[in-house]
Amino acid sequence: MRKIVIAGNWKMFKTQAETQEFLRGFLPNLEETPEGREVVLCPPFTNLNVLSKTLHGSRIQLGAQNIHWEENGAYTGEISGPMLTESGVRFVIVGHSERRQYFCETDATVNLRLKAAQRYGLTPILCVGETKQQRDAGETESLISTQLEKDLIDVNQDNLVIAYEPIWAIGTGDTCEAKEANRVIGLIRSQLSNPNVSIQYGGSVKPENIDEIMAQPEIDGALVGGASLEPASFARIVNHK
Repeated sequence: MRKIVIAGNWKMFKTQAETQEFLRGFLPNLEETPEGREVVLCPPFTNLNVLSKTLHGSRIQLGAQNIHWEENGAYTGEISGPMLTESGVRFVIVGHSERRQYFCETDATVNLRLKAAQRYGLTPILCVGETKQQRDAGETESLISTQLEKDLIDVNQDNLVIAYEPIWAIGTGDTCEAKEANRVIGLIRSQLSNPNVSIQYGGSVKPENIDEIMAQPEIDGALVGGASLEPASFARIVNHK
């Protein structure tokens, strides 16, 4: 059974005080959220503990934005699975295009991070997607197929979420057409051994387009960037029709 998973990726935004202010505006809206719809917040690492304490017993599950493949070691700036689980984290984003672009992530390191997340009982959200140049060159399908082939080596698909994030749509306001996102997500699903993996769409998801996105039969949720930073807009996305 495929679950609906709506995750907010806060990237490098919000202090602890701003996080508390967000929750005051957002939490009351969860009374309207249908049962079975999973809501995940992925804040900066500095906010994990404050969120974990505040969200205990609520509908929101806690996610992180990265995980290292080792339990500990001389890896300045990284964070390990045991550190995340101690903070109450349940999900972790892996392979986001910004990590691949700015921090030299490769499919090999993405694979290591995916397996580490599962080793420590976390559910990874694997991000895949193409650039504008790759799409214009007709390489979308082959690129994503290669990403999946390399990223998912020895990964348990019973504990996995995938996010299709066309890189050209992230933060640009240029959302991939819902039917096209549905088509690509269908192709992703056809390459999986487990057809019940939840597959999200991500890339300029907004209150104005969430209903059309979620009406598509292959799309099981959204990975939301900027629109997850405001309580009202994220609540509208979480409570989509």
